[in-house]
Amino acid sequence: MKRTILMILLLGIIMTGCEKPIEEPTIIDVDKPEEVEEEVETIAHEIKEGVPSPLSGLYAPEEIVGQRVVAVMFDNHPRARWQAGLKDAEIVYEFPVEAPYTRYLGLFLINAPESIGPIRSSRPYFVTKALEFDAIYVRVGGSEQAKKDVRSLKIADIDGLTSSSKVFWRKSHKKAPNNLYSSMEVIRETQEERNYKLTGDYEGFKFYPDDTNIKGDEAKTVLINYFNKNTSKFIYDEDEKVYTREKDGELHIDESDESPITAKNIIIQQVDVRVIDNEGRLELGLIGEGTGKLITNGNSIDIKWFKDSRESKTYYYNNLGDEIMLNSGTTWIQVVDTRSSIEIE
Repeated sequence: MKRTILMILLLGIIMTGCEKPIEEPTIIDVDKPEEVEEEVETIAHEIKEGVPSPLSGLYAPEEIVGQRVVAVMFDNHPRARWQAGLKDAEIVYEFPVEAPYTRYLGLFLINAPESIGPIRSSRPYFVTKALEFDAIYVRVGGSEQAKKDVRSLKIADIDGLTSSSKVFWRKSHKKAPNNLYSSMEVIRETQEERNYKLTGDYEGFKFYPDDTNIKGDEAKTVLINYFNKNTSKFIYDEDEKVYTREKDGELHIDESDESPITAKNIIIQQVDVRVIDNEGRLELGLIGEGTGKLITNGNSIDIKWFKDSRESKTYYYNNLGDEIMLNSGTTWIQVVDTRSSIEIE
C-alpha cells in the first residue's frame, strides 16, 4: 500500500514538471489613429507678444502702441484710385463729401507704410474725428470752416499747403490734384520737428480676447449706396473670416502691392446729412445719437451710437445697452445718411 502511494506521488511530480508554463499573450504594437478633437466655434488662444492697439486690438511692441495716432485724409475721387497705404490703417472712416463723392480718413498706429496717398483736403466732420482720437492730422487744405476749426481747436496739423516738398510730394502716374503723397516715416519726423506731443489722450475700442461670432442676422454681403453710382460693398470670405471690399463695383486694392482691402469689422453709422452751401458741402450730425449696424464674421446686429461733444468718444451700444466689442483687426466705419439705401444679405 505504501509503495502504491509513493508511486502515485512520484508520477504526479513527473507530470507537473513536464507541463509547459503559461505564456503571456503577445502585445503587438500597432499605430493607433490620432484622436480628433471635437470641432468648436471658438479659435484657440494665440501667442501674443507686446500690448494690444486701442484701434485694432492687434498686438505690437509697447513703444509703438504708445505712439500718437496719425489721421490721414485719403482722396477717393475716381482719378485718385487706388490709394497707397490704406491697407495699413487700423480704422478707416468713409464719409460722403460733395456729391457724388466720398472720402476716407485712415487712422494709423502700429503700421508705418512707406507710401501714403493720395492725400486730399479736409471737411469739418473729419476734423471732429481727428480731435476725437487726439491725432496728428495729415491733410492738404480744406473747406474754410475746416481750416478755421483746425486753428481754433489747436489740432496737431500737418498741411500740404504749408509744408515743404520733403513732407509731401507729387507722383507722375496721376494728375494733380489727385497725386499728393507722403510716408509715415516723414510724418513721424515732422511730428517731432514741430514739437507735437508724442502720445495721445483718447479712448479706443473694446476687443474680444479671441475671435468671436456674434449672434445676429446673416451678413455675407453688405452693399451701401452713398450716391447714384457710388457704392461700397463688402463680401465675406468664409475661409479668412474677413470681408473683401469693392468700390463702385471694382475690387478695392492697395496701390502699393495690389493686395485686396479687407475688413474684420464693419460699423455702419447712420447720421443726419444736409447740404449747407452752393458748392454742395455737407453738414453731418456726428454729435448726438442715432442707429446703425455692427457686422463681423458673417453676422450683423443692430446698434445705437452716442457722442456728446466734438472731443468725446463715439460710443456704440448693442440692444442690451452694453458697449459693443470688436474682433481684433481692421475696422471700416461707414458713416451714411439716414436716407441711404443699405442692403445686407
